[in-house]
Amino acid sequence: MTSGADEGSTEESIKEDRIRVKKSAMAILLGLSLIPAAAMAQVGIVVRVGPPAPIVEHYGPPPHPGYVWIPGYHRWDYDHYVWVHGYWALPPHPGAVWVPHHWVHRHGGWVLIEGHWR
Repeated sequence: MTSGADEGSTEESIKEDRIRVKKSAMAILLGLSLIPAAAMAQVGIVVRVGPPAPIVEHYGPPPHPGYVWIPGYHRWDYDHYVWVHGYWALPPHPGAVWVPHHWVHRHGGWVLIEGHWR
């Protein structure tokens, strides 16, 4: 035979388990709802006007050994392209290679692929 106190703690435990399950389900649903947004971020802004030719930048030696030159690129600024100057950067780990920003033709226009370390 169980006492009333034991039944109360069992009911409380069941309630806590249900709350945990609901919170977990909500977190999973939120995560799943963000997947389409992340996929759309890969597409970026489609610009109908092709980018200008890259500007040739002249740069001196690196400021310190191991630094690499990150070349400049044209970014879209609402209704026109703006040149973003290149700069020196230290790779995040040995053997890292910089993949420059570049524009590709897709979706009926031009899409900027962000530069990144590989």
